[in-house]
Amino acid sequence: MGTPAGVLLDTSVLIDVLRNRNQRRSYLAGLLNTGHALAISTMSVAEIHSGLRPGEEKVTKGFLNNLIWYPVSGAIAERAGGLKASLRRQGHTRSLADMIVAATALENGLDLATDNRKDFAGTGLVLLELP
Repeated sequence: MGTPAGVLLDTSVLIDVLRNRNQRRSYLAGLLNTGHALAISTMSVAEIHSGLRPGEEKVTKGFLNNLIWYPVSGAIAERAGGLKASLRRQGHTRSLADMIVAATALENGLDLATDNRKDFAGTGLVLLELP
């Protein structure tokens, strides 16, 4: 059996952790206990900060700083654009933000934890089952 994969956390999962919903904190603890590394795309950092409620800044920053951050590189940007274009040609509309998250996971060999499975269908990602 190989080393556990790293897991990229989509914005929906991060929001649930920060707001203590859907048993996401215990889910992440379980991933950590089985040796998974937890990561975030800088795209998700921007999404999280765009929806912060007053008073959530300190806890949010503390939580996010404990994750591995993957910046949007040139390779990720190119792959995201290619994914979006390829899916559009197949009749599927996806947001550029989601395709940046997908490309981040693909470029770095990470699985994705998301509640929005349909947003990542057709990308070739391993999507984790969430409780």
